[in-house]
Amino acid sequence: MEFDIFFSISQTPDSSGYIPTEQEMFKSFFDQVELADKLGFGIGWVAQAHLSTEVQKMNKKPVVPHYPGEVGLCTDFVQIAREMFLRTEKMEVGSAVMSILASGGPIAHAERIGAFLTLHGMEESEKRRLHIGYSAGRFEFMARPYGIVPRNEIEEVAWPALRGQIFAEASEIFLRLLNGEVISSKDIRKTILTRNNFYTEEDWRKVQEVAKHTYALKSRPKEIEIPRRYQFEQIKTIPQDWRSELLNIVIGSHDRRLQIEANKWRPVQVFNLSITPPHIIEETHQRFSKYYHQDGGAWKRSMMPRTIMVFINDEEGLSIEERSIAAKEEARNALSIYWNALEGTIDPNKLEKATDNAVIGNVEQVTKQILDRFDKDDRLMCWFDFFNHDSERVKRNMNAFMNKVVPIINEVK
Repeated sequence: MEFDIFFSISQTPDSSGYIPTEQEMFKSFFDQVELADKLGFGIGWVAQAHLSTEVQKMNKKPVVPHYPGEVGLCTDFVQIAREMFLRTEKMEVGSAVMSILASGGPIAHAERIGAFLTLHGMEESEKRRLHIGYSAGRFEFMARPYGIVPRNEIEEVAWPALRGQIFAEASEIFLRLLNGEVISSKDIRKTILTRNNFYTEEDWRKVQEVAKHTYALKSRPKEIEIPRRYQFEQIKTIPQDWRSELLNIVIGSHDRRLQIEANKWRPVQVFNLSITPPHIIEETHQRFSKYYHQDGGAWKRSMMPRTIMVFINDEEGLSIEERSIAAKEEARNALSIYWNALEGTIDPNKLEKATDNAVIGNVEQVTKQILDRFDKDDRLMCWFDFFNHDSERVKRNMNAFMNKVVPIINEVK
């Protein structure tokens, strides 16, 4: 079993209501990065976000109206990655995840990554990879200023389905530019909406009716072609002479068709959350065993990082039972803040489900939960700083996990 670490750099109040300054946030982050490297975590994954979560509450349609503080302070992953590589010796670095619809779109991101890898790979001795996890972005408001908005009435009514198709278009552009290809927008997939793109017949019928009226058709169309979002003549990104072996790509999407489509262009792995049902996990592994791009070699379970929130208590002065009780209380406090931030209310059912899908307790309990729930070949992306700004405590938890939990798991597995 392989163990990575996830850093959120989320400037939100913890269970005590404390919110650190931006400088305090970054100091704690880099302290934890340096410790993670010494402890032997394989990849340090960093969340990326854009624009103020607080300010978006003033918008007409705020996406997360109840979210306190800022969901994340990493707005330019490659700059953070450069600093992480300079401060560490063994650990690799990844984005979890980079929104390729924001910050200039897929072309800008591809060029940025190429520029980074040109510098990163200048020393022949450099073997550590940059792992680019990418997605459409969780919060829609972060992409809107970059033109990712409905352009007409058809797009307005089709938007929940169409946004995923815009991401698919951006994904192809992004991957093919990273391949070093010369492309124009004419080379990129068309967006054609059909019934298959919509959850319900009613949703599709609404779009059909608008299209029928817009184009003065006699009947509802069976398919609707949407003009491309990105229009450009032939381009190729520069610098272009960088070491491709130092780049690994991971898509953050549950869309089966998109997972397969991405692997037409290059090896693209996939993220999955700890809350994903086991049968979906196994279906994903089976799909990638069949469709993973041949240049990436044989598919391995470790190619799908799985996020787990770790609430471990190994504090001095407490009995084994007291550590267990304290860890459960810490988990409930943090998860309550999270659900209240996302939805403005605490749903006991969702809270209970989230608690079931974290690992919580003293060293022995956390060890048993991981052994019971994960395969010996899984890669776990461990999240220790979940609504916890006590950096010294976070570091003690990291130490307890890697020095006490992991050795037992490795021995058993």
